[in-house]
Amino acid sequence: MGKNYRSELVGAFGCPIDENPTGVMEEAAFQAKGLDYRYLTIKVNEGDLEDAMKAVRAFNMRGINLTIPHKVEVLRYLDELSEAAELIGAVNMVVNKDGKLWGENTDGKGFLTSLRGEGISVEGKAVTVLGAGGAARAISVECALAGAAKVNIANRDAERGTELAGLINERTGADASFLPWDTKLKVPADTDILINATSVGLYPNVNDKPDVDYDTIKPEMTVSDVIFNDPHTLFLWEAGRRGAKTINGLGMLVNQGALNFTLWTGVEAPVDVMTQTLKNEFGLK
Repeated sequence: MGKNYRSELVGAFGCPIDENPTGVMEEAAFQAKGLDYRYLTIKVNEGDLEDAMKAVRAFNMRGINLTIPHKVEVLRYLDELSEAAELIGAVNMVVNKDGKLWGENTDGKGFLTSLRGEGISVEGKAVTVLGAGGAARAISVECALAGAAKVNIANRDAERGTELAGLINERTGADASFLPWDTKLKVPADTDILINATSVGLYPNVNDKPDVDYDTIKPEMTVSDVIFNDPHTLFLWEAGRRGAKTINGLGMLVNQGALNFTLWTGVEAPVDVMTQTLKNEFGLK
């Protein structure tokens, strides 16, 4: 057999996506493992996802990541779903299995792994999640499946928030409640873990923060943010000022990226390389 000049292709579809550093992390991992893979960061506008998913097959790509605003819409273009993705109702990664597109959701799993890395367990805890979109659904469901006693869903859209709370009550052992979020949100006093799973603070709106009464955040709480384009978000800064333990979005990004790497390649991910690569990108030690 002659030389192979074709690289295996994976990547990400989203909008906005210019500030998404996943490709740098995944490319470093491919290099560390000696794999001829390329990660393409591709802007796909809302309304163009169907054509983009056809391209995954046409280009014989190994798979793709989905980010805002495509995590829910992509379901209609897939052949199969994992059990978790079916329950969550959102997909953040796809594997192309000989032309059949299989969807999985690694957001929540990556989030829980990042918490465990900081010595935090959700088991028996009261968790309050801001948002009810793709990332919020994944995190809420995975927290419930991991043994959270209570899951509060705060969302602007009452229908989406109520639906997610109902899903958790019906399909898991957790007690879920919807919190209306039409004014400045007061964090429930019994909250152990508070999570911003909205897109507030995402590039280019890095000076925005969720509309929360930050004085209701207590020192005994753990506060986490899924936003990774600047790990020093105003949301975490406000929580830290109140004495709370804060966990930024880098751990979640690394850990879901590691899961994606293995699902695409069949090779164990070099998590240390991926972590250090992201830290270098953000100027962190």
